Amino acid sequence: MVLPPSTPDLIALDLLDSIAELGSLGRAASRHRMSQPAVSMRMSQLERRLGLTLLQRSPTGARLTPAGERVVALSRRVLSETRELMAGVEALVAEESSHLRVAASLTVAEYLLPGWLAALHRKSPNAILAVEVTNSAQVMVRVAEHHADVGFVEGHRPRLGGMKTAVVRTDHLALVVNPSHPWAGRQSPVTGAELALIVREPGSGTRQVLEDTLGAFGGLRFHLELGSTAAILAAARRGEGPAVLSALAVADDLDSGRLVAVPTEGIKLTRSLRAVWPTDRPLPPLARDLLSIASS
Repeated sequence: MVLPPSTPDLIALDLLDSIAELGSLGRAASRHRMSQPAVSMRMSQLERRLGLTLLQRSPTGARLTPAGERVVALSRRVLSETRELMAGVEALVAEESSHLRVAASLTVAEYLLPGWLAALHRKSPNAILAVEVTNSAQVMVRVAEHHADVGFVEGHRPRLGGMKTAVVRTDHLALVVNPSHPWAGRQSPVTGAELALIVREPGSGTRQVLEDTLGAFGGLRFHLELGSTAAILAAARRGEGPAVLSALAVADDLDSGRLVAVPTEGIKLTRSLRAVWPTDRPLPPLARDLLSIASS
């Protein structure tokens, strides 16, 4: 059932209840931290809206009319249940403000997000965090469908509408091979026309960058497609072919000599790491804190 247009606002009813209890517009105004003229105006508006005279005003105070006493009696249950409603809403807000759902691409989740979340926990020790790890395309879907409050993706500007984005940092990609690969000791840079790689699945941010940058060389060519950075690293270590991966992912292998970085020419191997969230919702406070940490 739709409420009638004459339905009074709850603040006005609460003010009327205080006047009934305290016997004065001034004391009611003080309780509600309002000016007396403002309370008087709200009571006049309430009377016009209901079509009733609710108060008899005099130099010594304000007294409810019989109609005003009846309205107060009827409204007290409504006001009591409204207070219960708002207490529940406040508890819900407090609960939601302590929870944060994050969706992150594999590279971000493995190499960056743990440090960001540790810093967030130091700032907000009671925060409850849930993390979903998937490829960049699925991160966008999870955020768009409101299964995550904020997401982190790799690659160029996201291609799904209805999203706000913010670059949190730049990631460099590296072409790497097993030390026994012919390119390991190569003096001249490798060009895009020569690349045939071990690659991630469609939807990966790394794959998107490769598809975009190798379009000028006839498109992405690959001989092995794997579903995770760890699987590609293992294949490259075994000598199954060259791979292009985040410098974050290959740093230990390069330091230990398990893999060798190969110089390239004419290939743009950088990408942005972005936070994404829906345009129809503001970022929760915990998400804003996480973005600040990620960008620092």
